[in-house]
Amino acid sequence: MTRIAIEVDGTGVEVPEGASLLAAVRAAGVELPALCSDDRISPAGSCRTCLVRADGRITAACVTPSSPGARIETATDDLVRLRRDAVEVIVSALPPRALAGGNPSELAQVCRSMGISPETAQGAGGRGGDDSHPYVHLDRDLCIACGRCVRMCSEVQGTFALTLVGRGGDTVVAPGSGGPWAESDCVACGGCVDTCPTGAITQPGPARGLTSAFRPATARTRTTCGYCGVGCALDMVTQDGEIVAALPARDGSVNQGHACVKGRFAHGFRTSPERLTRPLLRRGGTLEPVGWDEALAHVARGLRAAVDAGGPDAVAAISSARATNEDNYLVQKFMRVVIGTNNVDNCSRLCHSPSAAGLTASFGLSGGTDTFDDVERADCLLVVGANPVEAHPVVGARLLRHVLHGARLVVADPRAVGLALHADVHLRPRPGTNVALFHGIAHILLAEGLTDEEFLRERATGLPELTELLAGYPPDQVAGITGVPAADLVCAARLYGKAQRPAIVYGLGVTEHLHGTDGVRSLANLAILRGAVGTDRGYGVNPLRGQNNVQGASDMGALPDLLPGYGKVTDPAVRSRAEDVWGVPVPARPGLRIPDMFAAARAGRLRALWVIGEDVCATDPDANRVAQALDACPLVVCNELFLSKTARHADVVLPVASWLEKDGTFVNFDRRFQRVRRVVPPPGETRADFDIVRALATVMGVDLGCAAPADALAECARLAPDFAGLSHDRLDREGAVPWPCRAPDRPGEAKLYTERFATPDGRAHLCAAPYLPPGEQPDDGYPLVLVTGRRWAHYNSGSMTRRGGNLALDPVDFLDLHPDDAARYRLRGGEQVTVESRHGRARLIARISEQTAPGQVFCSFHFPASGVNRLTSDHADTVTSCPEYKVTAVRVAAP
Repeated sequence: MTRIAIEVDGTGVEVPEGASLLAAVRAAGVELPALCSDDRISPAGSCRTCLVRADGRITAACVTPSSPGARIETATDDLVRLRRDAVEVIVSALPPRALAGGNPSELAQVCRSMGISPETAQGAGGRGGDDSHPYVHLDRDLCIACGRCVRMCSEVQGTFALTLVGRGGDTVVAPGSGGPWAESDCVACGGCVDTCPTGAITQPGPARGLTSAFRPATARTRTTCGYCGVGCALDMVTQDGEIVAALPARDGSVNQGHACVKGRFAHGFRTSPERLTRPLLRRGGTLEPVGWDEALAHVARGLRAAVDAGGPDAVAAISSARATNEDNYLVQKFMRVVIGTNNVDNCSRLCHSPSAAGLTASFGLSGGTDTFDDVERADCLLVVGANPVEAHPVVGARLLRHVLHGARLVVADPRAVGLALHADVHLRPRPGTNVALFHGIAHILLAEGLTDEEFLRERATGLPELTELLAGYPPDQVAGITGVPAADLVCAARLYGKAQRPAIVYGLGVTEHLHGTDGVRSLANLAILRGAVGTDRGYGVNPLRGQNNVQGASDMGALPDLLPGYGKVTDPAVRSRAEDVWGVPVPARPGLRIPDMFAAARAGRLRALWVIGEDVCATDPDANRVAQALDACPLVVCNELFLSKTARHADVVLPVASWLEKDGTFVNFDRRFQRVRRVVPPPGETRADFDIVRALATVMGVDLGCAAPADALAECARLAPDFAGLSHDRLDREGAVPWPCRAPDRPGEAKLYTERFATPDGRAHLCAAPYLPPGEQPDDGYPLVLVTGRRWAHYNSGSMTRRGGNLALDPVDFLDLHPDDAARYRLRGGEQVTVESRHGRARLIARISEQTAPGQVFCSFHFPASGVNRLTSDHADTVTSCPEYKVTAVRVAAP
């Protein structure tokens, strides 16, 4: 980036070409008021509080670009007076409370710095407010019509929920819908709260007036959000040992000063009266509070009894994608070192295990190929099976902003939601037909010469086999399978095929299928054919991970067939390296996957199951059978925040610290290790998972080492070459570091495969897997196809987001269905309906819209009481056992 030299009050500074004079002034260490300016949004120049003299001309610094050699003055008496006058004019129309003592707003701080007294505020007020929203309060009397909130909503979040209404001095911000704030399109990202300079828009309660730029001297801790896999950096503000605000970090590597409703506001669960604070032990059919010594002794006796009765493989553990890397590392080490089994798995099995398998087979490593920063530079985005606007809101907002600035967009998703509403082409394939869809695009790329022949010749294998297969997938044939019009398929292929720098982003709509791994590999084919992976001609294939640490849990070896760093347990060299670090033999036989654990429990072979931070009775498929497995297992131990559905089946429930109460690291969706820091102490007698695992090992007579989470990551770095350069100290110094990071003095590899692929032959592998139908098909008895997924206000089973203000934003579980289907089955919007599959029954509230296609229905799984996962089948990906959540045949009727 070209930099230019200018002079500010006699001091030379360098700034990027095109930077504003305000940026240059701040680079020189001079602070100016700028009440209509926020560096996250476009400048407006409306408040005139940042006036400077540039080469003799007075101008607003925020909207004036720097020019080489410019001379800027800021401190002359006339400029100081002009800026003060501008601020006083603004303040004069506000009521006195705008500058009341202790007001933390940006405006109040500016006035204090300029010596403007509170008496300057003489406005009468009386314009009212809006308290309808649980997280956002509007005080119209404090609005100065600067427009920052409106621009934040449109330019950063992309929701366009706010506008300015009125004329002249009566202009004020309002929801664009014209009604109460709570009934508007607002998604509660908090961007308006964070940017408001006056306190007109605030978060109710003790957080009033706190923003990421202006805040009083309260304690704050930088940590990483514990909700989805984006990995937003948050500054948690505390007072008297309690959290009062979660502020998006301006220098966050992914979120860049933005957040979503969950990370910004949904921390009320921490103090919920339903929070578990003491261990529970089942006696006479009832869970009763006990001390830690008694609880751990009971678990240890049960584990020993299980091993004595059935050997080490009679014990299994489900680790947690919500827990830290260090927690997961210690859990898998416990199972292999203390118990002597590879029976450990994590919930990536149920979502992105096809990503790990498919990306590894295609490219060599299990993570996405590029950073999100690179993806955002693509000139064409192919977004498949994902609704990031709701499931990954910060990523969704950045992608939408990129599209609104000119990037082409192809969306492949059965529903017309989120980014699909802004797509150049929206492909709506029938659920379960992804492989045919991707083969149809690949057919067109080959037929129209839109491939990179040099790349295919020098860096890829499998082209002849794929070419032969693709002959059977012309557009008309694919249209018959997928329901996507041939013309749309051709248009999408040409957009992707002719782009200079295309990128693929995908989600669970690709993986959660009977042939999910084939879907990932067939999608990867497109990037290989275009030479758009490992080169400067594109930004590869990038999965959006669902949970905060679903990538890291697998990275740490919480898998039945892989050790930390993805070394196979069947590989003697890999086991030897682990044995050198751990000092004990490592079992050579792969362990049980999660579905196999439940089957083994029902069959009587599994005698002890430790479930850590997963509500498997709510989130796993065919939930009735999961419950049967737990009831059949002699010992079930559950680490949980609340008495979940799963915990109610447990023999021992151990209360654990949340992500706000522990120390460690997470890995986000684009492979960045980031620090997690303890913000507040855990309540009552709760303990971190890490401490529980260590304590249980000690009771069983084994010292796992790793006295602290930092020790666990350091030990993992000794064992796994791809993590050898990572440590807490380094992350504390540098912030986010991507893996592979193979030495402390080497940077992490943000973009993969620039020299060679990590496959045995160093080449990308094209996959010639034929399309095969999904595990279930609709019929006369079950004529509709159910797809499950996420909604914007909640997270997974909802155990955290339903215990707070988010429940007011999204209070019930809806079943979305097309008007044609509603008419066919005589259903009305807002009424309760019964949904039945071949596996179970659920009750939901009907919501009628054209977001879903005729013959398809959609619901979330955030409300376990609805019983949604009693509907889903036990069909699973043939390679990884990932459940087929996206295709379930159902029927719907009024109760």
